[in-house]
Amino acid sequence: MSTLTDNPFVRAVGVSVAVVGALAVKYPDRAIFDEHRPGIAYRPGYPLVGMLPSLMANSPKMHDMLLRGFTDSKTLTTTASALGIPRSIGPQLNRSMGELFGHGIFNANGERWKYQRKTASHIFNVKNFRDHFTEVFIKELELTFDVMDKAVEDHDIIDFHDIMFKFTLDSFVELGFGVEINAINSKEKVPFAASFDECQLNGFQRFINPIWKITEPILFGLQPWKKSISQHLKTVDNFAYEVIESRRQQLARGETHHKDLLSRFMDAHNENDELLNNKELRDIVLNFIIAGRDTTAQALSWTFYMLLLHPRVEKRLLEEIANHVTDDLADRPAELYEVIKDMTYAHAIFYEVLRLYPSVPNNQKFALNDDIWPDGTAIKKGDYVIWSPWAQGRSEEVWGPDAKDFKPERWITPEGDLRRESQGQWPAFHAGPRVCLGQNLATLEALVAMVFMAKRYKFELVSGQNITYQVSLTLPMKEGMKVYVAKR
Repeated sequence: MSTLTDNPFVRAVGVSVAVVGALAVKYPDRAIFDEHRPGIAYRPGYPLVGMLPSLMANSPKMHDMLLRGFTDSKTLTTTASALGIPRSIGPQLNRSMGELFGHGIFNANGERWKYQRKTASHIFNVKNFRDHFTEVFIKELELTFDVMDKAVEDHDIIDFHDIMFKFTLDSFVELGFGVEINAINSKEKVPFAASFDECQLNGFQRFINPIWKITEPILFGLQPWKKSISQHLKTVDNFAYEVIESRRQQLARGETHHKDLLSRFMDAHNENDELLNNKELRDIVLNFIIAGRDTTAQALSWTFYMLLLHPRVEKRLLEEIANHVTDDLADRPAELYEVIKDMTYAHAIFYEVLRLYPSVPNNQKFALNDDIWPDGTAIKKGDYVIWSPWAQGRSEEVWGPDAKDFKPERWITPEGDLRRESQGQWPAFHAGPRVCLGQNLATLEALVAMVFMAKRYKFELVSGQNITYQVSLTLPMKEGMKVYVAKR
C-alpha cells in the first residue's frame, strides 16, 4: 500500500516548494539572483520578484512613484530590483524602440552617433533659426489661428493639447521632410501621425514589460480589428520612403531650393564615408520629428495650463509681450527671432514649466565601464542607470522648500538677467556630450507660439477635467486639455 510520499508528483511538488522557500529566504526583498549593492540606498520589494508588482501597479503614475521613492529614502540615489528588469542588463532603448528609431541619433552609439551629431550640428545655427525655422513656425501658427478663430466664432470647446500636437507635427514634418501634411485642418487623424503615435506608445510599453515578445502577439491576436505594430510601422515607413525618393528625383532635376533636414543630409556620409541610403535618411529624419514634435507640443500644453492656473504669471507675461511684440512683427521672422531672444520673463516661464513638466520625464544610460559618481556611488560596468527629471524638479533637496511651486521668478537674477542652472540640476534638455542639439529650436518655437497665442487669445479651462500625464517616453496629457477660447 503506497503513501502520498511515495507519489512522484507529490514528491516533486514538495521539493519545488522547499526550493522556492529557500530562495525566498535568500532573496526576501529582491528579484531572484540579484545581489545587494552595498553603499547605495535600497528600495525593498517582494521575495523573488522584487519591485515588479509595484512597478506594474503604479505604472499609470510612474513619475509620482519615483518621486515618493526619493522622498521616502531621503537620498537622490537609490537602487531597486525587479524580476525581468535587473540592474545589469543591455541597453533597453535599442531593443524596445529599435523598429521606430532605427539607427537614428537617439538609438545610435559610437561612431554612428558621432557623424550624425556632427552633421546635424551644422544645421542648428543662427542663420537657419533666423531665416527658415522662424518662418515655418509663423506660417504653421497662422493656420492654427484659423482653427482657433473658428472656435471663437462658433463658441466651440477645443482640445488645446490636440491642437498643439497638430501644430508641431505640421511644423516638424515640414522642417524635417519639406512636405506639408496639413494635420491642423484634418478632421481625421493623419495616417502617418496615427501610426507614429501608436509605435511610440508601444515602444514605451515594452520598457515596462520584460516579456513583450511573448505578450504582444497574443494581445494583437485578441484584437484582430486593430492594426498591428508591424502594420503601423509600414505606414510610417511608406510615408518616409516616398518622400525620400521624391526628393532624390527633385534634386536630380536640379531643384536645389529645399531647406529641410532631409535635403541637407542627402549629401552627407555615414561613419564608413558612404553616402546615406534611404534607411539611414529615414532614421535620421524620424528621430528629428520625434524629438521636436511631441516634446514641444507637450511643453506648450503644460505652459498654458500653468498660465491658466496662475493669473499673476499670465499678467506679467502679457506686460512683457506688450513691451516687445507688435502685430506686424510676424511678417518679419528675422527681426522676431531677435526680439524673442530678449524676452526674459517668457524664457523664465518656459524653463519653469520644463522644471516641473520635463518633456522627457525619465531617462537612462548603460554603463560601459565601472565608475564612481561625485556622491560616492559605485557604478559597475553593465549597470542600467535611470534618472528622473520629473522627480528631480520636485525635489526639495535640489530646488529648496518651494520646489513644487510654479515660480518663474526663480530663473531671473536680482539684476534682471536670465539665470541658467547647470545641466545636472536642470536636465530638461539632457546633459553632457548628448545635450539636445535642438534645444534652441524647441525653445524658439515654444516662445513664438506662446507669445502670439497669449497676445491674441484668452483661454479658460473647462471645469471637471482630469488633467494629468500619460506615462510614456515623453509627457503627454492623458486626457487632453479642453478650453474655451475668446479673442483678447
